[in-house]
Amino acid sequence: MLTKTIRILIADDHPIVSQGLVAILNDQPDMKVVAEATNGKEAIEQFRLHQPDVTLLDLRMPQVGGVEAIATIRSEFPNAAIIMFSIYETDEDIYQGLRAGAKAYLLKDTPCPEILEVIRAVNDGQRYVPAGIGTKLAARMERPNLSDREFEVLKLMAQGKNNKAISSELLITENTVKFHVTNVLLKLGASDRTHAVVNALQQGLIKL
Repeated sequence: MLTKTIRILIADDHPIVSQGLVAILNDQPDMKVVAEATNGKEAIEQFRLHQPDVTLLDLRMPQVGGVEAIATIRSEFPNAAIIMFSIYETDEDIYQGLRAGAKAYLLKDTPCPEILEVIRAVNDGQRYVPAGIGTKLAARMERPNLSDREFEVLKLMAQGKNNKAISSELLITENTVKFHVTNVLLKLGASDRTHAVVNALQQGLIKL
């Protein structure tokens, strides 16, 4: 009986990674790379054009980020099977990617046999997250989300701005800033502003 070929889109802005994947996947009797993309915008366009069975998509890409690309593709193609493929493993990035609709997550140093196994599993409708990362995600899911305003305050805190400067930039009162700062500390389990920024950096909520 003939095995149906898994049609794959690779979206990655590192040529060496893409070329390596293409060579490995095209060498499999049940896989074929039908398209490549070097940024998030191209990934969306190539998906629309080819509608692959499985997409390997880097979380950090120019023009349109990985999470936004996943959300856009899934909004148009609800059954899209997308695997996040990244050198990063901050729980926030992975959480947001899965929330946007990705089916699996793989680190770029994952052994080739495991990559192939996960592609086949995702093509069959399964989900996959490595055990160690699953523990991180469980902890992340227990944490309350920051509101948009709290996130803005956090980013300004990370820039070293005090309450007065944040108040001026966001056009809100200092008392309101203090209220948001208190909520940020509580949600991040931090004892002070520096601790909050460190926690946020470790979790991938913000980047310097």
